[in-house]
Formats: sequence, C-alpha cells, structure tokens
Amino acid sequence: MDIRHLEYFSEVARHLSFTKAASTLHVSQPSISKVIKNLEEELDVSLFYRSKHLELTDAGKAVLANAKDVLEAFSNLTSELTDIMDLKKGEIKIGIPPIIGAAFFSNLISRYKEEYPLVEINLTEVGSKEIKRGVEDGSLNIGLICNIPIKKENFELIRVIKDPLMLIVHNENPLAEQKSIDLSKLEKEPFILYREDFTLYDRIMEECAKNGFEPKVVCHSSQKDFMIEMVEAKLGIALLPSRICHKITNPEIKAIPLTNSNINLELAMVWKKNKYLPFSVREFISMAEGFIIK
Repeated sequence: MDIRHLEYFSEVARHLSFTKAASTLHVSQPSISKVIKNLEEELDVSLFYRSKHLELTDAGKAVLANAKDVLEAFSNLTSELTDIMDLKKGEIKIGIPPIIGAAFFSNLISRYKEEYPLVEINLTEVGSKEIKRGVEDGSLNIGLICNIPIKKENFELIRVIKDPLMLIVHNENPLAEQKSIDLSKLEKEPFILYREDFTLYDRIMEECAKNGFEPKVVCHSSQKDFMIEMVEAKLGIALLPSRICHKITNPEIKAIPLTNSNINLELAMVWKKNKYLPFSVREFISMAEGFIIK
C-alpha cells in the first residue's frame, strides 16, 4: 500500500464511481480498478458493494476515515518541506466579508508586505458563511468571519474586533435630531439591510424580533458604500459598524448610537486546526495578534 493507493480509493469513494474518479485523476479506469482490487486483497476486506450503484462497505467507511487522516498528514509533510526550502516566499489566501473590506486591517497588510515583499496576499470578498467553508475545505488559509459560531475543535481563532452597530440616516430624516435612539423606534423605517447570507443580517433580524417587530426591508446589499449611497438618496436607514460610521464624511448623513441593542460586529480571524500552516501564514497570524487587537 502506498499514498497513491489511498488517493485512488478516496477519489472513488468520493464519487462512488470508478469512471468519474478516473476522469478526475487523469488515469485509466482499469488502473484504478486494479489498485482498488490490490488494496482489498492486501487488507483482506471488500471496500465496495459492486451492485447497480457503487456503495462503501462498513470496512470501506473505516478505511476512508483513516485514509483522510493519512492523506492530510502527507499533505502537511510535503507542505512543510516545501516551506523549509523556500522560507520567505509563499501565498496567503484570506477571505474577508465585503461589508468589512480591507479597511479594518489594511495597516497590517501594509506592514506585512514591507517585511515579506515576496509573499503574495490574495483577498477574496465573500460572506462569513462562505469564508468558513473555504477555511474548512482548504481553499482559504485564513478567514475573517463576522458573528458566526464555529466549532473550536475544527478551528483556531483570535478575536479581532467587537464593534457596535450604529444607525445612519439622512439629515432630513426626523431621527437625525436624536443623540441616541432605541432600536424599537425603528419599526416603521425602511431598512437597507445586509444580504440574507450575511450573519449580521441574522443578528439584526433576531434583535428586531426581540423588540417586537420585523424590519421593513427595501434593499439588500453586501457593499457598505452602496448602503451609504442608498441612505444619501433618502431611500431608507442602515445599520453599520461604528468604525465605518465614524469614517463617513458625507455631511448629509448622520450616525446615531443605538440603545436597547446588542448588535455588534464581532470579527474573528480563523484558520483550520491540525492543518500545517506555511511560514508565511504563521507569520501573518503572529503579526495580527499584536497588531489588530486593540
């Protein structure tokens, strides 16, 4: 048995098809069939039920669970060896929510690039739920996620920010005269809200429900600049993190603190537990621990 045998077996188990596995691996179907047959003979078990549809046996399920661990360990080993040979180079794939953008940690990226100019930083803007999936499947090294519960047995994390949401309104809105406002007073206002795949959308809906109403949503968006423009156009109100609100320079918009509200942007940096992290990624996390958290 070697790593190649486990890779072939795992791919057949994933697709439950010799044909699809052969296509994915770019090898012939007879080659895969032979490898699986040899593996079954070596282990003295049947790994698949070969009826009309391919199906894993109980023994096959047990082998698959352990094969995943072995393949991940081998991947970590090869990654670490590559890392040692090429210490100062690399790539960091980071997922960030669009509503946050790079503004919250642009200084960190700038400082990191000064220290490691050969490391390429790729930022992907997607919602927190998608970022969590990306970190889980390995397509992202690090994710910045908002207000989303995660299983600590699967992830490592550092908490970056806890920032209360504020109300933004057009100056001509009567609410603009208030120094602070109770969330329940927004019942009749048209809301410009985050998209439904955003965790902040869930938090706002939950908090409004606690205050006895469901927001009247006139628009969904993932872009803070668009939400601000919609408020400027007098189409509704919006709730944004205070750090964003304090940077709004438009004189026609006023930011107002909320009372009776427990809605915060809770931002955490996460990465997958028990997965080898390249030197470039470890250094980014180390720098973040002393740089972002205030």
